[in-house]
Amino acid sequence: MGEIPRPHLKELIPFAIFNERPRLILPDLAEAFYDFGNSPFPMKITSATYVKGVTELEDTPSTTFPEFAFIGRSNVGKSSLINMLTEKKGLASVSQKPGHTRLINFFLINKKWHLVDLPGYGFAKASKKDREKFQAFVSDFILNRENLRGVFQLIDSRHEPQRSDLEFTHWLIASQVPFILLFTKQDKAKVNIAKQNQATYLEAISELCHNLPQVIACSSKDGSGRKEILSLIEE
Repeated sequence: MGEIPRPHLKELIPFAIFNERPRLILPDLAEAFYDFGNSPFPMKITSATYVKGVTELEDTPSTTFPEFAFIGRSNVGKSSLINMLTEKKGLASVSQKPGHTRLINFFLINKKWHLVDLPGYGFAKASKKDREKFQAFVSDFILNRENLRGVFQLIDSRHEPQRSDLEFTHWLIASQVPFILLFTKQDKAKVNIAKQNQATYLEAISELCHNLPQVIACSSKDGSGRKEILSLIEE
């Protein structure tokens, strides 16, 4: 894949909806992801191991492995999705306290690339100071991590567009970060409701970009979406 644009912002606005919203040309995300490989078939996961969890950028793994990050609101089903993708139950801990984790967790897949589990956003119990610190940490990682090839943003398909999800998507677009939208928990939502929520979400972000990001519907329970996600990351 080519270099990911990493603009230097004059002032870090973590996950904020900008007052001025220019229509940006979003990078061709599918093409950007496929530059990592060039296969229409999903990879076979032969190994998946936990590397480390960090709270500071200087503690991140000093490797050249390509990295793909996953992020979403608390309780969006991110850990379950990671376990489903790797077919390794328990690899990512499914917390009984959504939003509890504050680490960026690295998993080495097939000894060739890192799956990066970013902390969930949208938690309400943390103080404003802690939220700002956490958001700045994640923002800094996404904008400045040289190994990062793209971001998968998880959206709960059962719900109408949530403010925190939209704010983060807006931030990704404004920062020109290649990303894919994953609409999770398809098995728990009625088909017509899931489709309507997805359409409403895409309409809400359409004013920010000319070409909308790619969307994948997925379920950790029945494995739907796994083939499509891994095909995008295929070596």
